[in-house]
Amino acid sequence: MPTTRGWALLGAGLALVVLWWLLGDEELLMAAAFAIVGVGASLAYVQLHQPVLRMGRRLGSTAVHNGDTVQVTLTLHNPGSRPVRNLTVVDDVEDLGVASFEVEGISAETGVTATYRVLCRPRGVYRVGPIRATSSDPLGLAELPAPDGPVDQLVVYPTVEILEGFPVVRGQDPTLAASRPEHAQRGGEDFYTLREYQRGDDLRRVHWPSSARTDRLMIRQLETPWQSRALVMLDVRSAVYESGEAFETAVSGAASVITHLVRSGFDADLWAGDPHAIDASKYGAAMERLALVQPIAAIDLQSVATQIRHKGGGGALVLVTGSADRSLIGVQQLLSRDYPTSVLMGASSTTPQTITGFHRLGVATVTVEPGGNWAERWMTSIGDSWDSASAS
Repeated sequence: MPTTRGWALLGAGLALVVLWWLLGDEELLMAAAFAIVGVGASLAYVQLHQPVLRMGRRLGSTAVHNGDTVQVTLTLHNPGSRPVRNLTVVDDVEDLGVASFEVEGISAETGVTATYRVLCRPRGVYRVGPIRATSSDPLGLAELPAPDGPVDQLVVYPTVEILEGFPVVRGQDPTLAASRPEHAQRGGEDFYTLREYQRGDDLRRVHWPSSARTDRLMIRQLETPWQSRALVMLDVRSAVYESGEAFETAVSGAASVITHLVRSGFDADLWAGDPHAIDASKYGAAMERLALVQPIAAIDLQSVATQIRHKGGGGALVLVTGSADRSLIGVQQLLSRDYPTSVLMGASSTTPQTITGFHRLGVATVTVEPGGNWAERWMTSIGDSWDSASAS
């Protein structure tokens, strides 16, 4: 099809035809014919030189953190017996930018590469591609596209800060006395006890002999192996955040804690608005969830906490929010028996009155301004208080 230049020349040719018809000047007719025939010749040229290309893409990394830069390399190979000339190659990274290259030509059975960089911001999951290539005539009057190239996915995780220090929670050391057994939904090997089936339980753990005796489905409860456990809950209620920046800061805090706990050997879970918590040891899945999470207008945190309590678990509880309210205090109180060590992380420019209530419950608190950094405040606020609360 004609390019913008080709359409302009074709329009000029038609205008000259009209002028010739009005004025009768044969030179106008000759100029019109030259313009129209030129565009027609260009269309014939590109039809005879259809581009046949094999296109590929290599991402420096398919998963990066907010603010990182990714290098993208495009490969174009001409498998045909004739050269492909006058190529324009365009690669689109959804919402992050467009890269465009001009390639004079690719000889038969050879290839070229092109490289560009993408600044990955904000967090999210982005579509990369497809690669689009068009071949034009030497005058740039007509072009013909090649078949589209591949499409890839780029995941941009939230910003992660390096945190130091973590709690000594029950279950980490066999010599620590536990007030009650801890139960695992995954990873446990030892049979501990039986309990009645609850909606959502794994049916593979049904103890059929006991179920037959009691006429009720009974589930085998497994004992947690000796290791540290933690649950990170990201408050997704939009009402507790004063701005979008505050929510992004909270998401970054949750991502930082998850990264810190997983690297420190914790058996950690993440809840971020889903029906069930995510196993954070599957780091990519947990971080992708945080890459996509958005605030929700209404959600019942008490019901969520009740479901988590029924599932079992225990260890350290990390609540990440904006301005903490009484509902969050209720969540902490509901889970405190299973999670005796608790931390509240708040992203807010003001200090809510409920902070005093959390302090009375022995909850360590870390607060930052929206857009602020967690690492320094984590060290200042957590340090000794978390360790002493865990060991008591």
